[in-house]
Amino acid sequence: MTKELVPKTASERAFSLRKAIEQYRYEYHVLDDLSISESALDSLKDELRKLEERYPSLITPDSPTQRVAGEALAQFVKVTHKVTQWSFNDCFSPKELLEFSARIERFLTSEDVLTKPTFTTELKIDGLKVVLEYKKGVLMQASTRGNGVVGEDVTHNVRTIEAVPLTLREPVDCIVEGEVFMRKSVLSVLNKERRKKGEVPFANPRNVAAGSIRQLDPKMAANRMLDMFVYDMTQYGEELPKTQEDELKLLKYLGFKVNPHFKKMETIKECVTYWELWQKKAPQQDYQVDGVVVKVNERMLQEVLGYTGKAPRFAIAFKFPAEQVTTTVEDIVLQVGRTGVLTPVAHLKPVLVYGSVVSRATLHNEDEIKRLDVRVGDTVILQKAGDVIPDIVKVLSEFRTGKEKPYVFPKKVEACGADGSIERIPGQAAWRCVSKNSYAQLKRKFYHFVSKHAFDITKMGPKIVDVLLDQGLIVSYEDIFTLKRGDLLALPRFGEKSVDNLLASIATSRTVQLSRFIVGLSIPHVGEETAYDIAQYTETFEKLQSATKEELESVPGVGGIVAESVVAFFAEREHKEMLKKLLKEITLKREVGIVDKKTLLGKTFVLTGTLETLGREEAKVKIRERGGSVTSSVSKTTTYVVVGETPGSKFVDAEKLGVPILTEQEFLKLL
Repeated sequence: MTKELVPKTASERAFSLRKAIEQYRYEYHVLDDLSISESALDSLKDELRKLEERYPSLITPDSPTQRVAGEALAQFVKVTHKVTQWSFNDCFSPKELLEFSARIERFLTSEDVLTKPTFTTELKIDGLKVVLEYKKGVLMQASTRGNGVVGEDVTHNVRTIEAVPLTLREPVDCIVEGEVFMRKSVLSVLNKERRKKGEVPFANPRNVAAGSIRQLDPKMAANRMLDMFVYDMTQYGEELPKTQEDELKLLKYLGFKVNPHFKKMETIKECVTYWELWQKKAPQQDYQVDGVVVKVNERMLQEVLGYTGKAPRFAIAFKFPAEQVTTTVEDIVLQVGRTGVLTPVAHLKPVLVYGSVVSRATLHNEDEIKRLDVRVGDTVILQKAGDVIPDIVKVLSEFRTGKEKPYVFPKKVEACGADGSIERIPGQAAWRCVSKNSYAQLKRKFYHFVSKHAFDITKMGPKIVDVLLDQGLIVSYEDIFTLKRGDLLALPRFGEKSVDNLLASIATSRTVQLSRFIVGLSIPHVGEETAYDIAQYTETFEKLQSATKEELESVPGVGGIVAESVVAFFAEREHKEMLKKLLKEITLKREVGIVDKKTLLGKTFVLTGTLETLGREEAKVKIRERGGSVTSSVSKTTTYVVVGETPGSKFVDAEKLGVPILTEQEFLKLL
């Protein structure tokens, strides 16, 4: 078989990855000061692993994929582990977990083992691994994992953790492993104290826990109120239990704190269901959970499966979808918005982030490109949390080869009309089309007009809008409401049922609240909340159209720029003609009044995750009816964050800022 030649680019990339990963792993395991997120580091390791699988000759003995990371700090006494400390291989999708199961079945079949494996699923706590050794039931030593062979003696600090038993309920000899962590609530209190003292708050519980365990003064660790879950017994004076499930029960009996959410599973598909469930439940726990550990339950099968060079074959860490990953920028293009503003968008090498494959990320504006110094060809960290749009948060400049190209704004953009000229908006970081009537802008405006925040024409998505525009059936907003069944049936791939559904959806949207009407007009600087505030003040279209700049500025939440933009919009002759035609086709509803001004007056809400009993739009209406307001981001002025299922980064932001968090049931009770 001919040995496959390794492209120079692959060899150079592997070298850069090894060098960078080792530096980040040193920061993480030795210094407890990781300069990128753990999920971004996982992404780099995954890229190197796949590259080495593609070209095995790239594998070197010192590759991060071939060994457990970390070294003992010089100021601590070094401990040689009596049992080698392994780390788990990672997987990130149900498909990869099924591949893990298939490898087990192939291996067991080849070894002529007939027993069908079952599995245990355990929460993967994001903390610092610690090894505990007991002699005749008394704690003798606690050590960090280190490099898997040599760790650090941290007994003096671990003894301060109340969850760690100093004496077991039975006088046995054993070595156990677990995770030291700090609860989110403890971190919140700790950070409040640090802010009062003018100190920088800690970034996350994991770093604080690791830093506390490595303090030379045990009083520091004691003050940090650390905690520990024990999950494995690697040596026992008597015969080890026959299953992982029984081992966890034995650990609990002996007096160790065991996470209560472990579960035995008959099939690997049940493990996937457990993982999906805990993606939703994990944010509500008072400790950080970054995945699920799946293990073959039967010890006899674990022994048959054994270990690879760095990890057990019988277990795997099934990570939750990462909020941060690494990828490369393949191009930067300008996207024309509905108001003519040009948004630079990075075209990326497709990558899985937070459960979905992403190939685009906004770069916002020219100043943001300069701040990040992002170039075509760069390796970058991409962030996506929950329902948040993907965002490039950092450029990993150490991967640059010299071939990367800085982005320069062009003088003309084809999508900006016949002339294509663009200009930078005075006093802003944004560029825009000089022409206000480009086709790209027109499409964006129609997408926005039919969206759920505006007229909410549910059956008219972007693809249908594109067809209607291309066929010349809609040119202005009022054309939507004059569409006939025969017009639509003549279009390709428009069946009778789809046409009837579309027309029914249009008919339902003919009656619209004033605030949604304002949103749909794409008035520069006027968002959903501002539109609601203006509608509450003006109450009717007539009053809205004739409002002066001074009158609008008197509306809470409406500043001079917004007021000026609204007045200018309604003063344009072109807009007056459009509105005259549109109002013949629709009916405007007065804005819903405030039900009880005392209930939520002055309170600001942020919604995140999926609400089961009422939709997010309905929740917004209920808040506004009671005098409250809804914003899209969490700040110190936020009164409550309402959390549904699968919340995004807003939940984390609320915890960091100490903003009260409401479950859906608590929110309903408040209403």
